[in-house]
Order: sequence, then C-alpha cells, then structure tokens
Amino acid sequence: MTKEYVTDGAPVPALLNVSAEFSRGEFVALVGRSGCGKSTLLNLAGAMDFPSSGTITLEGVQTSALNDSSLTKLRREKVGFIFQSFQLLPTLSVIENVELPLMLAGARAVRPAAMERLAWVQMEDLAARMPYQLSGGQMQRVAIARALVNSPALLLADEPTGNLDSTTGDVILQLLRHIADERRTTILMATHSLEAAGITDTVVRLRDGQVV
Repeated sequence: MTKEYVTDGAPVPALLNVSAEFSRGEFVALVGRSGCGKSTLLNLAGAMDFPSSGTITLEGVQTSALNDSSLTKLRREKVGFIFQSFQLLPTLSVIENVELPLMLAGARAVRPAAMERLAWVQMEDLAARMPYQLSGGQMQRVAIARALVNSPALLLADEPTGNLDSTTGDVILQLLRHIADERRTTILMATHSLEAAGITDTVVRLRDGQVV
C-alpha cells in the first residue's frame, strides 16, 4: 500500500509500495529515522487512517471497506494502543483508567477484568492510586493494562520506552515480549532503538517511506 499527503497542492508519499504480513503472536519492530513512516504505518495498521492505494487487512477484514460504526467496533475489539507519553487520564485512578475502554464499549461489571489486566503487569496493588503518584515505568504498565483490557489481536506501541530510563525501559520490553509469547498478541512497535528492536522477532527497517 501507499500513503500520500498533499502539501502545497503536491502529493508527498509517507509510505510507498509497502507490503508486509504479520502473524498472531509476532513481535515486530519498526525502525528508522524520524519521518521515515513508522507512525504512519502504525496508524494505518490500527485503522486510524487509510492508505491512498492498496489495502490493509486485519484478521480477514479490509479496514477501508468498513463504515464508521464498524471501524469503531474493530478498533475497540481488535486493537490496543500504547503511547510514549502514556496518556493516562489524570482525574481517574489506575483502575478507572483501565476500566474506561470496557465502559465505553458498554460492558458491565468491568472491575474484575480490569484487575486481571493490572495483575498481568504487576500493578494490582496500586489500583487505587492516581497517575501523579506513579513513576514513569508504573504509568506505562498501567497504559499497557488499559491497552490489553479488551484482549486485542493487535497491540500498537509508538516509542513505548522513549520517556523511560534504560533499566525501566528494559522491564517494559520484557513485559511486551511476555505478552506476545503468552497472550499470542501481535505487537507492532515503532522505535529508534536498535537495542529495543533486538528483543523482537522481526525488524522492519524503513527509510523515506519504503521498507529497506
């Protein structure tokens, strides 16, 4: 697929003729310099954006063929997102942040499922704390629990260790490795770090919007 943006009336390719296939439980690193297309590829894979040409298929579903309600359902049920800046809601407690996707999906009795996900990331003892009471590594663990609360098939991580020290970052990477292996979740991780990429199954190198 190709993704183009228009700048001053001229098309500018963000991704050009990219073709890739990823399997259930595969941990993939997208590496390259800033502007190479990593984040664009994540957005396309998670149906947050659509290709200018070509197709993207997630578990047999072509994303660009869906209407708005079907897209919302696909993202909610099949895709989880982890961000460099954590993006926890500061007015909600740890457990409430993790519960939120389930509540937005209309689920009832969400507390047990949210606590289970916090247990996966060893944060259940801090469920009542507010985000400002957590370290960066703890906030990222909560963000991972929130991303996993709907048991997505695909987990998208955009520089998940970018705001963490190296020791804490290594812990988060090991946690993601465990999620891919034990939960059979496919993970696409954008990173500048070749060291972080070393823990993954597959490394996709991007340069100027193309796979090299």
